[in-house]
Amino acid sequence: MTILAAVAVTAATFLAMEGVAWGMHKFVLHGPLWFLHRSHHVRHPHRFERNDFFFLFYGTVSMLCILAGSATKDWPFWVGIGIALYGSVYFFVHDVLIHGRLRFWRKSRNAYLRALNMAHKMHHKTTGRDGSEEFGMLWVSPKYYTLAWRRPAPERRVTSTKQQKQA
Repeated sequence: MTILAAVAVTAATFLAMEGVAWGMHKFVLHGPLWFLHRSHHVRHPHRFERNDFFFLFYGTVSMLCILAGSATKDWPFWVGIGIALYGSVYFFVHDVLIHGRLRFWRKSRNAYLRALNMAHKMHHKTTGRDGSEEFGMLWVSPKYYTLAWRRPAPERRVTSTKQQKQA
């Protein structure tokens, strides 16, 4: 497989994963597997939630594809790489930026990230299986861009270590 074809397969897989994630989220997670996904829609004191098992599922699919194509670096290998890349971006955007599971990111001034955050908050407005909207992860409805551009960006405050200790 040529480098150009490998890049094309990886990129196409990455992009297709947004559609897969949307469909799985709407019809499976908010459907028959709600008993696992519900943990993501309610507050809880635990570091991990049942919903985290879905990372294992996609990680396993990615790993199996990589293993299946690793000897020849054929298309299954690059599909597995595309799934792994999407999963990595998903983890960073969803778990780190939006839900703050790793606390090193603060409010963003970037319109895309702010729109994405607003759309995700709208999804979590309902704690039940039905009535949610915005099931994708990286694609954001245009109405949230409009809101992100309309609302002022959060102010960044630079505080010294001394000021933080006093607070």
